[in-house]
Amino acid sequence: MTNKMSAVFVMGFVFLSLISITSAISGTATNYKVYKPSACYGNQDEGTMIAAASDAMYANGAACGQMYKISCTGATNQGVPQPCKGGSVTVKIVDRCPSPGCQATIDLSQEAFSAIADLNAGKIQIEYNRV
Repeated sequence: MTNKMSAVFVMGFVFLSLISITSAISGTATNYKVYKPSACYGNQDEGTMIAAASDAMYANGAACGQMYKISCTGATNQGVPQPCKGGSVTVKIVDRCPSPGCQATIDLSQEAFSAIADLNAGKIQIEYNRV
């Protein structure tokens, strides 16, 4: 490979890597308030900026300990038409939100949910990235 081709290949790889880092995934979030015991850490206290992952996200425990940056993007019901407060919150996955009871992509602690949205909304549209 020539130096010119190598440079183009490296620049393309860097560009694609940046796209995957900055691309957010759309989903929904609800909130919960009983934090222990958790599926990942049992009775160990992991703080309050935590979340439970839906089955698809939880992946048989592979999500335990992963950090996600969550942003509210809008309402999912007519109860609170503009629930978002702006900004984002970073949470640690500490639990599983099992189906069929799980009603969202991610179930945030009340503290994490209230940092980005009105608790009265109950369920919100979100964008999230693993950090």
